[in-house]
Amino acid sequence: MSDNNSDEPLAVVGAGVMGTAVAALAVGYGHPVTLIDSSLRAREDAPDRVRFHLRTARMMNALPEDRPMGPLTVAGTQDAAAGASAVIEAVTEDPKEKAAVLAGLAAATGPGTLLVSNTSGVPIAELGDAVPHPEDLVGVHFMNPAYLIPTVEVIFGPRTGDAAATTVHTLLAGLGRRGIVVGDGPGFVTSRLLHRMINDAIELVREGRATPETVDALMRDCIGHRTGPLATADLIGLDNLADSLRVLHDRTGDAAFRPSELLLAKVGQGHLGRKSGRGFYDYEEAIR
Repeated sequence: MSDNNSDEPLAVVGAGVMGTAVAALAVGYGHPVTLIDSSLRAREDAPDRVRFHLRTARMMNALPEDRPMGPLTVAGTQDAAAGASAVIEAVTEDPKEKAAVLAGLAAATGPGTLLVSNTSGVPIAELGDAVPHPEDLVGVHFMNPAYLIPTVEVIFGPRTGDAAATTVHTLLAGLGRRGIVVGDGPGFVTSRLLHRMINDAIELVREGRATPETVDALMRDCIGHRTGPLATADLIGLDNLADSLRVLHDRTGDAAFRPSELLLAKVGQGHLGRKSGRGFYDYEEAIR
C-alpha cells in the first residue's frame, strides 16, 4: 500500500451497521470500495445506508473536504474482493462466521493482501487458524460510528507479520484513524471493560433497581460516561452485544460476561437498539 493511499481499492464484507459505516469512512477518504454481503436485502439497503453515514459525517465535519469521494460497488460474493489492496471483514461477532468469511477472502485475494478482522473481542490467534497465511491477518476494532470516532484498537496475533503490521497502520492513517496496539485475547481492552459494565447495567434494570434512563443519567452525570451504558448498548446493537458477551464468557469462564436474561429477551423480541428502532429506548428514525 502506497504512502498516498486514498486511491487504493478496499473491500468490506458485511453490509450491516458497522460494515456500512466503515465503507462510508473509506469512501469519504477517497477509496474505491467494494461492499460485499450475501444477503440480497442487505445489498439493496447498502447504498442508502452508506449515503446516510456520509451525510452524517459531513454534517459533523468528520471527513476531509479537499478529497473527492471514492466510488462504491456492492457485490454478493467474496470473489469480488480480488484486486483489493486490503479487505476488512465486518460480519457479526460470531467466531465461526468470521473464520469462514476470512477463509473465503484469503482464497479470493491470495497471499500478501492485508486481511483485517473488525472484531470487538474474538482473539486474532483463534481467527488465524482459519486462513492459510496468518501473517496477513490483523484485528482492528472500529468503534461505532466508525466515521466519527478517530481512535481504534489494533490487535496483532502471534503469527501476524511485520508487513501486515506496517500496512495496517498506513491504512488507518490514510483513513484519519489513530491505531493503538493492544495485546491479543478475548475482548482486548475496550470490550473487556465496557461489556462487563453494560451487562451489569442491564442486570440492574432487570432487577427493577433503576430504569434505563436512571442508570444512564447517573453514569453520565456522576461518572462522566458520555452517553450512559444502556444508550451505548443500543448503539452497539443488542444482538452484537449478546454475541460479544458469549465470546467473552466462553473464552474466559467469567460469569460476569454471561449475557443478562433481559438482554437475551430483547434480542429474542427483535428489539436490537437503534438499528431496529427499539432497544432500551425507542428511536423514531431507525435505518432499516
